[in-house]
Amino acid sequence: MIKFKIETEYIELIKLIKATSISESGAQAKIFVEDGIVFRNGEVELRKRAKIRPGDKIEIFDEVIIVE
Repeated sequence: MIKFKIETEYIELIKLIKATSISESGAQAKIFVEDGIVFRNGEVELRKRAKIRPGDKIEIFDEVIIVE
């Protein structure tokens, strides 16, 4: 599990995936989202620029990201 603290109101989904080093680039993060393998709070998230806020749980592959 990865705990990721943000200093702003939100972070865009693809930026979060890149910032946690799950993807090597923003382009790769976009592909993960487009392929439907990213879950936000238990549901598939297909919006690349979805606003992820503190309290959200992102699941991708075997990783779980808790946004604080």
